[in-house]
Amino acid sequence: TDDCDDPLELGRWRAAVNSAMRGRRGQAFLKETLVALDALPEKRLIREDLEAPAIGMPFAERRDVCALGAVGKARGLDMSDLDPYEHESVATKFGIAHAMACEIMYWNDRCETPEARFERVRKWVADSIISEQPATV
Repeated sequence: TDDCDDPLELGRWRAAVNSAMRGRRGQAFLKETLVALDALPEKRLIREDLEAPAIGMPFAERRDVCALGAVGKARGLDMSDLDPYEHESVATKFGIAHAMACEIMYWNDRCETPEARFERVRKWVADSIISEQPATV
């Protein structure tokens, strides 16, 4: 949320993020994201866009992606019509809660090298997956 001056609003936002990420749909998406990240041929993530031509490569030869873009690429989604700043549209396209889409974008878009971004985001995604513990009797 942009309204960090209001502790109640911030608390509601963090609760929405936590709820979205801990729910069944959110956990399934995090697992799918981890698989998509691991499948990337180059372990690097761009920021502020879902997909873009790789630096120095012709358009069709290779596309770099962000974390959400990795999932879109794995799903074979056409992301050319998506504005990454239209968070609601992005969330709808990927079938996740708005708060979760924003959280993934937040973690993805921090400044650093594309390779360091990949490592940090992959770790965050893996750490966000709740391990399934067998039920005790």
